[in-house]
Amino acid sequence: MDLPHDPAMLLSIVNMQLRDKEPNLAMLAGKFGTTEDEIKKRLATIGYEYDPKVNQFV
Repeated sequence: MDLPHDPAMLLSIVNMQLRDKEPNLAMLAGKFGTTEDEIKKRLATIGYEYDPKVNQFV
């Protein structure tokens, strides 16, 4: 599964995966063949940042 290019769709999928399947952002990034920094950069474009305490982008 490829991550979507649309940031809003990416946010939805990433947060769902972090909530239901992946224990942290590093594991999720590895699963999708990308880096934590790439996901963070793409979601920052719509004002979201990763909060490791809740394991979600907020």
